[in-house]
Amino acid sequence: MQAEMTSHAIEEILHSFPWMDPHTHIDAAHLSARGLDDIVLYHMCVSDLYAAGCPSGSRVPEDRGEEEAARRVEEAIPYLAKAHNTAMSWGVRIILADLYNWHAPIDASNWRNLDRLIKHHASNPSWPREILKRANIARTGTELYRGRDGSADDLLEYALEWAFFARTQWGQPDIPLYELERAWNATSPQQPIPVTFDRKAAAPLHKTIKSVEDIDAAVAHYCALLPYGKVKATAQHISTDIDYSMPDRDAVNTALKARVNAGDRERDIYSSYILHRFLGELEKHGDEIVFQFSLGAESLPFESGSRLSQRTIGQLAEIVARYPRLKFMCFLSSRHGNQSLCTLARELPNFSLCGYWWHNFFPGAIRQVMEERLDMLPMNKQIGFFSDAYCVEWTYAKAVMVRKLLAEVFAGKVQLGQYTFNDIHDIAYGILHQSSRELLGMTAKS
Repeated sequence: MQAEMTSHAIEEILHSFPWMDPHTHIDAAHLSARGLDDIVLYHMCVSDLYAAGCPSGSRVPEDRGEEEAARRVEEAIPYLAKAHNTAMSWGVRIILADLYNWHAPIDASNWRNLDRLIKHHASNPSWPREILKRANIARTGTELYRGRDGSADDLLEYALEWAFFARTQWGQPDIPLYELERAWNATSPQQPIPVTFDRKAAAPLHKTIKSVEDIDAAVAHYCALLPYGKVKATAQHISTDIDYSMPDRDAVNTALKARVNAGDRERDIYSSYILHRFLGELEKHGDEIVFQFSLGAESLPFESGSRLSQRTIGQLAEIVARYPRLKFMCFLSSRHGNQSLCTLARELPNFSLCGYWWHNFFPGAIRQVMEERLDMLPMNKQIGFFSDAYCVEWTYAKAVMVRKLLAEVFAGKVQLGQYTFNDIHDIAYGILHQSSRELLGMTAKS
């Protein structure tokens, strides 16, 4: 009972000050849920439902129409009960109960009533800001293109998530070249391609890479388009499947000649060369931008699975150390890799860790990750939360979940004698608010 009382009191402390949410996919065109589909078909929920037997495992297109949204919701309804035990289902219930006062199970007879309720709230321009106020989120980071007309700039700050030079795609060994080619053909920053990209459906590109000089020119073009004053970071991925090296120009040209029949070796050469050219250019702007990257999630036919090798962690240390004037920030999706990355953050001044990404956003992983980081890292080397949400309802739900789990972690440290009750506010404020300001330059809205 005492532990429960302590956790509850700590929850209140954690809710007494504003948090930062450095990484989301919130869109200014629809900040809150457009209907029930935006809540129960959040991509992490889709994975739950697919695992439970739902026929569709692909994400619901963001530009879906009413008919497709209704079809996917109706298809999912028989499987909601089978996934009732999951953490994401808990998140759905938090949203519906706290924000929409809905407590009944969703079924075929009532889902349209709930959908209408959500749509009614979405028609109120103040509703998204009310949700963020209830969550006590001071500032939200999202992709640059999602800022749209700037109407939500009071809520949003931006990162450039565009071309990925070290992310693999299922069955596409030359994908690092293709990603760079897309950028080379653009005149301004674009949307990123999805993690499950079908190149057969893509339009042909005017300029293609045929030599190492083309790579150099394309990287320079990409970096020239980066809006350094407008974005806080550039979001990338570091794939554990790539063997990172420092290939010379002859090796790159040889690999380019083999592009039609490229395999993993050629992919690794393409990616390594492009990545190092990019980081070298980015380091020149190290006081203006952060190299944010995700780690530990690799492509599968619909989404991704959590994988991370120790070799990648060693190579990552070499990469970070090579560019000391550039700040690196890691979003980790591999629970077992956290302790290793904490040791890197202890010894590499320009390396920090942020939140719990994708396959780590589950209660057991969050507790472990946060406890290890609190033990191993000072406050200004870690950010304690980001939601990765696509609507502010999921920002709210994930903030509630983390608040409860982090309260348990703090309560355990109080009982251990590691912290006093009076320590908690300053430590929590340090990792949930202040570190985002120091590491990313985020600002609280007035």
